[in-house]
Amino acid sequence: MTSKSTITQTIDNNANRFKAISSFIGANPELGHEEFQAAARLTEELEYHGFQVERGVLDIPTAFIATYDSGKTGPVVGFLAEYDALPDLGHACGHHLICMMSIGAAIGLKSVLAETGGSIRVYGTPAEETKGAKVPMAEAGLFRDVDIALMAHPYYTYEKSGESLAMDAIQYEFFGRPAHAAAQPYEGVNALDAVLQLFNSINALRQQMKSDARVHGIISEGGKAPNIIPDYAVAQFYVRSASRTYTDELVQKVLHCAEGAALQTGCTLKTSFYEYSYDELRTNETLSQVFSDQLSEMGINPKDVEVGKDHGSLDLGNVSIQCPTIHPFVKVVGEKHMLHTKEFRDLALQEPALDAMIFTAKALANTAYEVLSSPDLLQRIKDEFAAATK
Repeated sequence: MTSKSTITQTIDNNANRFKAISSFIGANPELGHEEFQAAARLTEELEYHGFQVERGVLDIPTAFIATYDSGKTGPVVGFLAEYDALPDLGHACGHHLICMMSIGAAIGLKSVLAETGGSIRVYGTPAEETKGAKVPMAEAGLFRDVDIALMAHPYYTYEKSGESLAMDAIQYEFFGRPAHAAAQPYEGVNALDAVLQLFNSINALRQQMKSDARVHGIISEGGKAPNIIPDYAVAQFYVRSASRTYTDELVQKVLHCAEGAALQTGCTLKTSFYEYSYDELRTNETLSQVFSDQLSEMGINPKDVEVGKDHGSLDLGNVSIQCPTIHPFVKVVGEKHMLHTKEFRDLALQEPALDAMIFTAKALANTAYEVLSSPDLLQRIKDEFAAATK
């Protein structure tokens, strides 16, 4: 029996267990940092298969790192698991599949690790949809000694690992002075006017933005009653672009817009970050091609694997700055439905999606095996990473 056959058999032997866990998580959606049931089921399964589990990583209650060491020197393979749900929509992004793709892959790869050497880590990363735990994990350096990091995302088609946008989430609070809007409006300082001026200034700035820039926001607080001059108003914005460098530059330009709005209206301004900042995803193309090759070996026509696209922002970008990383999309539903929709959620809970989850776990495990068994391939991956991070 070949090593890949061993991986396949191991995953197939546990497929019913993996499907049951995924179905449980899918039927019991939990929001970010509240994934207590999911984290419990996932860590129990990893311990059942001989992994050593550290829970509550970085004092994040639902974060974990599970490790299996072959006892032989060799590369460190990281698999990333997400398991948070969306408000009101549940698992409309398929995170109940993502977690078991990665855990299934880790358990499959474990079956041949005595041959390859090295170690496996499964990172349980809560709250990808909001304050993604990969950000503080990366800040703490938890990925710096990882040789390759892999995960796959459910979708309606196959797509190579592509790009994502760096992002900052910034809140602008304006403080004015209340007054009766009809009797003494001249006594007031209108904080809502400052917010509206901020939006107008950003819109004027768009002509000078690069084409990959995205700046979009909401008014989260705009006053209490129309007959009171609002003394407090708040706008929240996402500022994004294809690189951290340009995102930082754009953040400063938007800040100047906010400062100008405060000056024009007589308000005072307070700025803060209300979510974590994400770096751009830097796909390791060499590693990405290995995954694509595994799909081809497993019967997927290369013509059916689309070029990687920009899907917004991912906390995985912060991981890709520290180690070679991929984030391909895999087909789990047979109809074209976008992520974060009820239609995708409902199909992603059905048996074909669970079968696709098992298929993807094998592809991820086979990808890692190829790298572990080929020092030359690993060196090419590392060389690409080193060149990209200069």
